[in-house]
Amino acid sequence: MSQRFRIGLLMAGALALAAGSTAAQERDHGNGQARGNQTRGNQTRGAPPAARQVEQHAGPRGYQRVTEPQGWNARPATVDRGSYQHNFQAARTFRVGPYRAPAGWSARRWNYGQILPRAYWASQYVLADYWLFALEVPPAGYEWVRYGDDALLVDTSDGEILQVEYGVFG
Repeated sequence: MSQRFRIGLLMAGALALAAGSTAAQERDHGNGQARGNQTRGNQTRGAPPAARQVEQHAGPRGYQRVTEPQGWNARPATVDRGSYQHNFQAARTFRVGPYRAPAGWSARRWNYGQILPRAYWASQYVLADYWLFALEVPPAGYEWVRYGDDALLVDTSDGEILQVEYGVFG
């Protein structure tokens, strides 16, 4: 191979590398679009991040956060099991996000007195805001958990179901 040809190949390779790195630098890392002097509103897309103006978002209009009712977390210290042991049909149905059961488990209908496997009363299933779904205050040591369309009051020491509200999440 002649030396002139090799020098030409090296120059072409160097130009290709330089063009590739320049093109990569012109990409916007946030969304992958090429930078330029395009503007959106009053922001200049080609400007460095420190020079971009940030708008304040006022938040939702006409929205007032639901506040917890008085005594929402005043849990009874003792449990009168007889007053709780019921399987109720919920008076109201609430539409919330989809329920995703733990992997490898099949659906069934639970009743009070049964033991709910630990996977079903993990933190992602606990209804910490139970009062939003018209559920009563759980006694100390118990939590409401979502199981499909139902709410189960579960003993957090062993998983025993103390009460069931069927159809809370329809």
